[in-house]
Amino acid sequence: MNNRILLVDDNEQFLAETEAALSERGFTIIGKAADGEQAVELINALSPDAVVLDLVMPKTDGFTVLEQIDTKSVRVLVLSALSQDAFIAKAASLGAAYYMVKPCSMDSLAARLKDLSVSAPTPQPAVKAQSISRPQINKSLDEKITNIFITVGIPAHIKGYQFLREAIKMAIDNPDIINSITKRLYPEVAERFDTSPSKVERAIRHAIEVAWNRGKIENINSLFGVRVYNHNEKPTNGEFIALVADKMLLESV
Repeated sequence: MNNRILLVDDNEQFLAETEAALSERGFTIIGKAADGEQAVELINALSPDAVVLDLVMPKTDGFTVLEQIDTKSVRVLVLSALSQDAFIAKAASLGAAYYMVKPCSMDSLAARLKDLSVSAPTPQPAVKAQSISRPQINKSLDEKITNIFITVGIPAHIKGYQFLREAIKMAIDNPDIINSITKRLYPEVAERFDTSPSKVERAIRHAIEVAWNRGKIENINSLFGVRVYNHNEKPTNGEFIALVADKMLLESV
């Protein structure tokens, strides 16, 4: 198996966790890059068998990396929180061999990297977009929530992302739970993730604050079709969970 892997992502925790998980599964991590410029340098210097590439990064984004490397000689698996078909098609047209949407399990990532080693690159023309292996992107509840998080600026790598998504799904299944956020919602989310209710509350609060600090208030107002908030106010955890859950219910999810 071709198993020399280069990891490219601007989140240090994600890089460390992915390196550990793939190493346990028989892969050799020969390098890690935190931005696109460094990624291009390491790809040219190390000639990895495969690259796990994020798209949204400082200095140079993943699309530019694809443009600057020889995708005929190195297989690229894009792993990104961007799940829209347009991004997948663009990555494919630039030579990506596979596209996965964050968050994903490490077992799934390892399986896709093994798939790439089976279909190793040859001196033939680059893989065409229509032949790319990629997930079937359907409008599942998870994806709709993920797309909302992308729009409002909540990054996939922080803990509050997972907690918040689970809380929204619970509020969709049982709208009354939003009235017992401290006694029921936080404890149930905590139980599912083997953590404490207080850590769930703090992580969700942090996720919402990250979105507001990124200044994407207009995206939020556009998403919900009304001017819900301004730059000087932030929703409470319960307000934000209820707002997204209501939007999903109105769209008959």
